[in-house]
Amino acid sequence: MEATKVRTSKNFKKLQARLRGLVGKSIADYNMIEEGDRVMVCLSGGKDSYTMLDLLLSLQRKAPIKFEILAVNLDQKQPGFPEHILPQYLASLNVPYRIVEQDTYSTVTSIIPEGKTMCGLCSRLRRGVLYRVAEEEGVTKIALGHHRDDIVETLFLNMFYGGRLKAMPPKLLTDDGKNIVIRPLAYCSEREIIRYANARKFPIIPCNLCGSQENLQRAKIKEMLQTWERETPGRIDSIFRSLQNVSPSQLADTELFDFAGLNKVANG
Repeated sequence: MEATKVRTSKNFKKLQARLRGLVGKSIADYNMIEEGDRVMVCLSGGKDSYTMLDLLLSLQRKAPIKFEILAVNLDQKQPGFPEHILPQYLASLNVPYRIVEQDTYSTVTSIIPEGKTMCGLCSRLRRGVLYRVAEEEGVTKIALGHHRDDIVETLFLNMFYGGRLKAMPPKLLTDDGKNIVIRPLAYCSEREIIRYANARKFPIIPCNLCGSQENLQRAKIKEMLQTWERETPGRIDSIFRSLQNVSPSQLADTELFDFAGLNKVANG
């Protein structure tokens, strides 16, 4: 029994060090967080955002730069949402936080027919509220909990259903130029995040709005990628690395590369 505990502890510390290293690398590679930043960590109550907050707090204590963290949760007024869990958890960590109450649930369910995918509208409404709160709070960066697998899934969603070669960048300037969005978990796999969240025993809050919907397009993409990963381990990581190694001249976008202006080099 004692040996098992020691082994588990060592395995967890190794996992924690790996994830902390990956988050630190993504922050450095994309200059996500700078001296004096006030980072709004968007906390949904899911495994990804809990892990992001946990790792950022750990890095904050050891980072060579000083930055603030403000945890923000949007209470969308879903029926049965346990309102007490996040305030209690954040208070126990002594983390500055703000709970924003806005009934986007009723808006989404009144517009989207039953059985149809709610994620798109829900995401847009949620994003609008968070951008507003970011301005109110004077934050300089908005941190979202999307991980490597989310980014790869989004790539295939856009290709299969939108006809676009587009994913989610680790760092993004919003269209209005007012907010910078960062994704510190960009290098982290979902599999390791699940292991970390289970080990840390985060008080997970399930999403009853979209989490219960079946046959979502993203779920189909996830299943496809997981099948590929089982057949060829490392494939998801390879696909992600391809997003960091783009050759515009080897694609077909005339806005991205001047194909019309290509000419042979004259001999001699």
